[in-house]
Amino acid sequence: MNIWLTALRLAIGSLRAYKVRSFLTMLGIIIGIGSVIVMINVGRGAEVNIQEQIRNLGSNMLMIFSGSSRSGGVRGGFGTKPSLRVKDAEAIARECPAVAEVTYSIVKNMQIVAGNSNWGTSVQGTTPEYRLVRNWPVKYGEFINAHHMKSAASVVVLGSAVAENLFESWEDVIGQKIRINNFPFRIIGVMNSKGRTPAGRDQDDVVFVPYTTAMRKLMGSRLPGVVHFIGVSAHSKQLVAEAKREVEELLRQRHRILTEADDDFTLRTLDEIAAASEKTGNIMTLLLTSVAAVSLVVGGIGIMNVMLVSVTERTREIGIRMAVGARERDVLIQFLVESTTMSFVGGLLGILLGIGASRAITHLAKWPTIISIDAIFLATLFSAAVGIFFGFYPARKAASLDPIEALNYE
Repeated sequence: MNIWLTALRLAIGSLRAYKVRSFLTMLGIIIGIGSVIVMINVGRGAEVNIQEQIRNLGSNMLMIFSGSSRSGGVRGGFGTKPSLRVKDAEAIARECPAVAEVTYSIVKNMQIVAGNSNWGTSVQGTTPEYRLVRNWPVKYGEFINAHHMKSAASVVVLGSAVAENLFESWEDVIGQKIRINNFPFRIIGVMNSKGRTPAGRDQDDVVFVPYTTAMRKLMGSRLPGVVHFIGVSAHSKQLVAEAKREVEELLRQRHRILTEADDDFTLRTLDEIAAASEKTGNIMTLLLTSVAAVSLVVGGIGIMNVMLVSVTERTREIGIRMAVGARERDVLIQFLVESTTMSFVGGLLGILLGIGASRAITHLAKWPTIISIDAIFLATLFSAAVGIFFGFYPARKAASLDPIEALNYE
């Protein structure tokens, strides 16, 4: 125990004797550890932010999109093939026990005019259940109800982004008139802000009208009963997988899809989207951390270089210690503790740098960061490991010096 304490005192004394050289040697470790911590904190913060955005999409929700059209080898993407119908949504609500609520929508981009202001946005013809499936509260007024659907009423509910761009005050918009595709509509509500999706789309840049109104007055569809999207909410998170199975089987049966044929619709759960986003986030964090870890290797090489120089400078000192009874093990421990101490102190300073940089990113860039205790713990262990790994060769070289040659070294 006394050997280790003595070696530690000698190591601290050496660092204090050559402050500038020691700091410059530790700089690579400081930057490396700080960069690794920042990358992990930013990556985990982004992951939490994305998961929150996904949960914000709805409650235990399944999203069903109509199929993709194909023309001359060109595929049009989700929603370009009119494969979903209102009757499909009604059948899901009726025949799938795991399903709690069902909604459906038809979507088209249109220009909205309010007085002297106008705004181009997405117009969704939907049902009263949309608010429940999406878990989306109304901030002012009310949402579409069954009476509006039945009478194809000319009423509209604004997303917060649309209300913000068309009116100076949200509280005063209820009851006012706007025009959509030259048809007058009365505003009955403004939705609470939902923010952006993981793909970056602004969920609040939308207006809602009754589905029946959209079909009769706005969309001009030649295919009555067509929907672009069906949203399904399961009774609980545990029943999402069962609801997905029931919906897939029902839609394949209703659309008369053969066993070996592909679906003419696309069904996604929030868990699948979350898993894909988490996997992508983990890969990006790993790549960024790997790049940051390169500076740790550079810092370790710097420690090795300085320790080799130190062995050369202190050759006569090593010979004197061996002449008065120091063993090879004692010399090895002395230089190994010195390199490990240098790396460990650099690691602690790097941790402080990483935490400070993470907080600065959160404050200045408004980007969420999660300061991870396990990342700090691993960084501490890794910094010590760098000192041991890169300090072993210089320490071994010092311990293997011949005492007589060392004493005669000038």
